[in-house]
Amino acid sequence: MKAALIQLNSSDLPAENLSQTIEFMREAAAGGAEFLLTPEVTNCVSESRTYQQSVLCHEAEDPTLEAMCAEAKALGVWVLIGSLALKTDDVDRRFANRSFMVSPQGKIVARYDKIHMFDVEISKTETYCESAGYRPGAQAVIADTDFAKIGMTICYDVRFPHLHRDLAHGGAKILTGPAAFSPVSGAAHWETLLRARAIETGCYVFAPAQCGIHPSSTGGARSTYGHSLAVSPWGEVLADGGKKPGLTLVDFDIAEVDKARRKIPSLSHDRDYEGP
Repeated sequence: MKAALIQLNSSDLPAENLSQTIEFMREAAAGGAEFLLTPEVTNCVSESRTYQQSVLCHEAEDPTLEAMCAEAKALGVWVLIGSLALKTDDVDRRFANRSFMVSPQGKIVARYDKIHMFDVEISKTETYCESAGYRPGAQAVIADTDFAKIGMTICYDVRFPHLHRDLAHGGAKILTGPAAFSPVSGAAHWETLLRARAIETGCYVFAPAQCGIHPSSTGGARSTYGHSLAVSPWGEVLADGGKKPGLTLVDFDIAEVDKARRKIPSLSHDRDYEGP
C-alpha cells in the first residue's frame, strides 16, 4: 500500500491553505497513494487568538473539513486530516486542535483532540503556551480502517511514550503524528522521538509536518521544522519530506508490524511494579 505525507507551509488564511491542500491530495492520489496525511493545523497557522476568532469555525460549519471530506470521497482514498484549529463552545473561548480520520466514502470515522499542550520555553525569544488558546483533549483514539487500526496523536504528544504504548496495546499498527514542530527542538529531537515511538511499539509511524516561515497577516510569523517522516516498525526512516512544502510517497506493508513484534515482543512483556 502507498501512503502520502503532505507537507505544508500553511498561512493564517484558511481558504488559501485549502486550495494548496486539495492540490496536493489530487497529486497524491494520481501517484497511487491510498492513504493521505496532512499536518497539524492544516487550516490555519496563527499566533493571534483574536485573529483566529475572526477566521476559524466550529466543526459543523468548517469549510476546510467539508471540502476535504468531499475530496476524499471524490478520490476514493483514506485521509488523515492532521488537525484543524476549530472553535468550541467553551466559556473561555479556547479552540480545539482536532485530528480527523476520513474514509473513502467521505465520512468521518474518528476524531481526536490533542491531549498534551505545548507549553514550553525553548529560549528567551521562543516560548509557547498552547493551553492559553487551545483546550486539551482527554481521550485516546484508535481509528478503524479497512487496512489497519490507527492510533491518532498530534505533535507534542510524541514526547509521551505511554500514550503510544496504550494505542499499540489497543490494537494500533500505525501511529500518526502530524506536527508543526519548532525548528530548534525539531533539529534536536524530531527524528529520535519518532523512531523511538516506532521501536517501542512495533508500529509504523507517519508524521506529516508543517515547514518554513509561515505567512502571517498580523505579524509575528512562526517557523516550523518540516521533515515529514515515515518510520518502519523496526525504527528505520523510510522517507523524509525535507524542508519545503511538497508530497512524499512511501510504500508500506502492514505485515511488517507482526514481523517486528515477533522479533522483539516487548508489548507482551509489561509487568506491574511499584513506583519509586
